[in-house]
Amino acid sequence: MQVDVLLGMQWGDEGKGKIVDVLTPKYDIIARFQGGPNAGHTLEFDGQKHVLHTIPSGIFHNGKMNLIGNGVVIDPVIFKKEIDNLAKQNVPYQERLLISRKAHLILPTHRLLDAASELAKGKDKIGSTLKGIGPTYMDKTGRNGLRVGDIEAKDFESRYQALRDKHTQMLDRMDFDYGALAEMETEWMEAARFMQSIPFTDSEYYINEALNAGKRILAEGAQGSLLDIEFGSYPFVTSSNTICAGACTGLGIAPNKIGEVYGIFKAYCTRVGSGPFPTELHDETGQRLRDIGHEYGATTGRPRRCGWLDMVALHYAVMLNGVTKLIMTKADVLNEFQNIGVCTAYDVDGKVSKHVPYDQSAAISPVYEQHQGWQSELSADAALPKELEAYIKFVEEASSCPISIVSLGPDRTQTLIRESNLQPA
Repeated sequence: MQVDVLLGMQWGDEGKGKIVDVLTPKYDIIARFQGGPNAGHTLEFDGQKHVLHTIPSGIFHNGKMNLIGNGVVIDPVIFKKEIDNLAKQNVPYQERLLISRKAHLILPTHRLLDAASELAKGKDKIGSTLKGIGPTYMDKTGRNGLRVGDIEAKDFESRYQALRDKHTQMLDRMDFDYGALAEMETEWMEAARFMQSIPFTDSEYYINEALNAGKRILAEGAQGSLLDIEFGSYPFVTSSNTICAGACTGLGIAPNKIGEVYGIFKAYCTRVGSGPFPTELHDETGQRLRDIGHEYGATTGRPRRCGWLDMVALHYAVMLNGVTKLIMTKADVLNEFQNIGVCTAYDVDGKVSKHVPYDQSAAISPVYEQHQGWQSELSADAALPKELEAYIKFVEEASSCPISIVSLGPDRTQTLIRESNLQPA
């Protein structure tokens, strides 16, 4: 057996949570492999909306295991709030959830360092969610971090205090007020102890033993490929590997164990925070996309920047990830548009190219191709308008990858599955 991987092709917010929820019936284990509570995966079914930040999106399905992998960073406070919400809905999370001992912990001081760093950048800030993600990954690579498995150690609190003291010295040098730390710590310690009510596991053994036993596994990515620390629009990126390769290091699986790679993209583009966005629309059209698509961050509530689909960036993400199947979401947001733009190339200093440039902050002028809109409502029970079929065919040809699923709305039932082997049993 192999591990299938599902990840975002853009700057995040592509609708990964919904699609994982749709695909979960075909799998035995759903495993998050990177990121932290800066992610917001939204699911909608039975008239209710659910937002998950750390917990994998298969948690609502009976008989499915959900693993938080070693590549994830966890804030115990946010994690406990997620668990509390699941408990209110009578979700038997203790039967469906495992946490890797090697996953790193986000301390209250990580959040304070995040805020201090962003404040110091002034107008050059990167648009951090201020969840402490970056400082936590810095401690991880600097070999200073605390891990979930440390909670089980007898000297856990002294380990915590040693790292906390190192952080407060840094905050002192940055002249940042951390007067609220004591109150934050009380809540954090309580939540860290609560985490022990969820089974911890040596996840690399768990995953590989499950594969050997013939279990079907779906690795769930967070954020998007264009935010990858290596290949994203640096420095306006996240702190982890959001591309397919991150599933190997974030779960402990070998590269030859990767099977299908599902790449999710919106029928247009959005981005939260600072950073290059060649097709961003600053006009009435951009605002229409935002309003119709309800483009406000699931984690931060911040309005998302909106623009037309960028095929240069999408082709780049398909290449980096070895995508085998594309999934288009939010096609319904374009229902009212008479004309739809698609960027097919970049004009950089007078030279037209289909490559993402090294310096993405350069003056990039998108080269657009116009497509006719369908201007009609969409249903998973009816044939798609010929204009949308033409749009899908264009993207397939331009990306050299088939589109296997089209999402036509936020609910799990509003999904057109175009490939018979992806249909739920």
